[in-house]
Amino acid sequence: MTTNFIDTASIWLHAGKGGDGAVSFHREKFVAAGGPDGGDGGRGGDIIFVADDNLSTLLDFRYKRKYKAPDGENGRGARQKGRDAEDLVIRVPRGTVLKEAETGLVVADLSGSDPVVVAKGGRGGWGNARFATPTRQIPRFAKPGLPGEDLHLRLELKVIADVGLIGFPNVGKSTLISVISAARPKIANYHFTTLTPVLGVVRVAEEQSFVCADIPGLIEGAAEGVGLGHDFLRHVERCRLLLHVVDVSGCEGRDPKADFEQINHELASFSPELATRPQIVLGNKCDIADPDQVEDFRRYIEEKGLTFLPISAAARKGIDELPRLVYDRLQELPPVKVFEAEYVRPDKTAEPKRPFTVTRTGDHEFTVDAPWLERILAGTNVEDYESLQYFQTQLGDSGILDELVRLDVQEDDTIKIGEYEFDYVF
Repeated sequence: MTTNFIDTASIWLHAGKGGDGAVSFHREKFVAAGGPDGGDGGRGGDIIFVADDNLSTLLDFRYKRKYKAPDGENGRGARQKGRDAEDLVIRVPRGTVLKEAETGLVVADLSGSDPVVVAKGGRGGWGNARFATPTRQIPRFAKPGLPGEDLHLRLELKVIADVGLIGFPNVGKSTLISVISAARPKIANYHFTTLTPVLGVVRVAEEQSFVCADIPGLIEGAAEGVGLGHDFLRHVERCRLLLHVVDVSGCEGRDPKADFEQINHELASFSPELATRPQIVLGNKCDIADPDQVEDFRRYIEEKGLTFLPISAAARKGIDELPRLVYDRLQELPPVKVFEAEYVRPDKTAEPKRPFTVTRTGDHEFTVDAPWLERILAGTNVEDYESLQYFQTQLGDSGILDELVRLDVQEDDTIKIGEYEFDYVF
């Protein structure tokens, strides 16, 4: 039986695109041929994740799944650089692990305090002023902004439930958690316990929620391992606050006070520390109980210094005020959190900055796989000699031309780069 609850969410991230560089020429009265003055584009916004101790669940990511950082501003004339975009900051509970959805590789582990840049915004493009040289005095091309990184992430949070529902089987715990959360356990008039904990996230207000676990019903002798007692009690041990559900109606011939004492005896036998865990006692099925029974049990519980709340989960009586009562009580308790070390993706700075592969795909055909080169080609003005010359320089400096020669490229062979094709000319 698992002892970890996993809260998950799947989201898509789109970092901002860099602004395009401007193609502009200086114009001023009495100043002839002022020259190129196109400014650079601004940087696209990064997407940054920050651990927030005020959050405890990934509930909000079930309502919003796509996050887009702003794009950088395009460059302008007079060498005016476009404005850099603001970064998009996403807050998650401490301990959240970010993984690539398709591969499962860990992108980041938000257990620390430092912000983590998960998706980098695109670099701004160069304006045509950048391309001016003594031999290329009027460049009519600029560099487009680079797209930001796109990621499909799976968020995982190893949750230690804030609140645990305890009590004998068939006292209404499953019904209660189905009413206060989106959890949908199997509910029936069982006289035996279910075998797996049910986890529900209870929303109190905007950005206020807590995790509640329906712990399978304890039975007499659980502390000695009767049934699956040790496994169940380990789940209870991980909760900060216990909601002790008791059937005050006695509709099955049981004594509510004896049930209350028996459950606490099992907790104390398993762990003395567990016996001191804060409790709120819920008197369930009060709609079919005699009012005197409810009041007698209330006095019994309050004499022990515990909070008592009469409810009826089936009739939703006394349920509305329960989430706020529990949330406020949790704010008074110290957090109990455990995080496990995770594999962190290797640093990519050691990888080649301009990787490429050249493959012979036919008798007179070669295919170049280089995404960075496709972006340069997309910003090339094929009708401008100087722009094509710049592209040719990039081919030579990167080593692609040398690799083509090594593979015995011949004149007029077809070279494919992405969606583009051109003939090789010596």
